[in-house]
Amino acid sequence: MEKVDVFKEVGRESYPGRGIVIGKSDDGKKAVIAYFIMGRSENSRNRIFVTEGEGIRTEAFDPSKMEDPSLIIYAPVRVLGDNTIVTNGDQTDTVYEGLEKGLTFEESLRSREFEPDGPNFTPRISGIVEPKDGNFSYQMSILKSNNGDDSCCNRYTFTYDNPAAGEGRFIHTYMGDGNPLPSFEGEPTVVSISKDIDSFTDALWESLDQDNKVSLFVRYIDLDTKKYETRIVNKNK
Repeated sequence: MEKVDVFKEVGRESYPGRGIVIGKSDDGKKAVIAYFIMGRSENSRNRIFVTEGEGIRTEAFDPSKMEDPSLIIYAPVRVLGDNTIVTNGDQTDTVYEGLEKGLTFEESLRSREFEPDGPNFTPRISGIVEPKDGNFSYQMSILKSNNGDDSCCNRYTFTYDNPAAGEGRFIHTYMGDGNPLPSFEGEPTVVSISKDIDSFTDALWESLDQDNKVSLFVRYIDLDTKKYETRIVNKNK
């Protein structure tokens, strides 16, 4: 699979939904995680990212306008030990609790499936970064309906060891706009990753559709010290 420009790929569709990017900075020194949310309804757009512990959670920007919090209020990012979990739903907690019990990332997600929001049946996308000995590996997962058939859950896990510098993977919920929304297909896309967190965050935010983007989280984790820098951008201010 050919590596593509991450900003062009993110901006290629007006509504990729929610997306996860994981990879290694082009200087080879940082593990990089990005997560964004988008929205078409007033309820989905009425959100911000806020810090919670070492992770983040979604929160209503205007609580008086919140209609149904069930699929839009959750902790997208949590940290357990040296591992960082990122997902597009409350399966973040499922993975966190599974790892505490000694389960693997993939085993933890076996108790979950796509979101119950028919006819879209939004896929659950998840990722985990596991630093070790000055390097890291990462995994990505997608749980989705069988081409819109909610009687079957298709489960895919992708594992990447010793990632190449300047390279990452991008997975998102939808292949574009539509009714119902078409689920992501295939292997996560190979994308470019730069070394500067601020330029990466700014460019990624600008690449998202102006009308539909809601919030963006970016974290760069130093592979030697395991210290990290985080950036959060919210459309609602």
